[in-house]
Amino acid sequence: MTDGEIQIRVRYAETDRMGLLHHANYLVFFEQARTELLRAVGATYKDMEDQGYLLVLTKAEVKYRWPAHYDDILTIRTHVERITSVRIDHRYEVTCEGRLLAEGSTTLACVDRTGRPQALPDYLRGDLKKPQG
Repeated sequence: MTDGEIQIRVRYAETDRMGLLHHANYLVFFEQARTELLRAVGATYKDMEDQGYLLVLTKAEVKYRWPAHYDDILTIRTHVERITSVRIDHRYEVTCEGRLLAEGSTTLACVDRTGRPQALPDYLRGDLKKPQG
């Protein structure tokens, strides 16, 4: 599976004084989308961490195109762009009622408990590369 989609309703606490979704929350939503994509392939961050595999964010980018407001229902689409032996690159699209609000990307690296790079677990590399359907 290389693609996922979740929906999130913008909560009042996530908005700024202008009633707009605060820009930092997009990264939180990206993380939630990645977590659900991982769960869809039968894995969880907790299980991976218990096995000694830690995924750390090494790069994040967001391009804001249109604001989101309190109570909007956002759709976050996640796509796995690339997987190497130690890294996963994701791409995101955030839409509301068909309008593109933001685009983003992140890079995660797999490290051990000392922070040294280590290979991603085989089950993760294999499952994320399988096409849907």
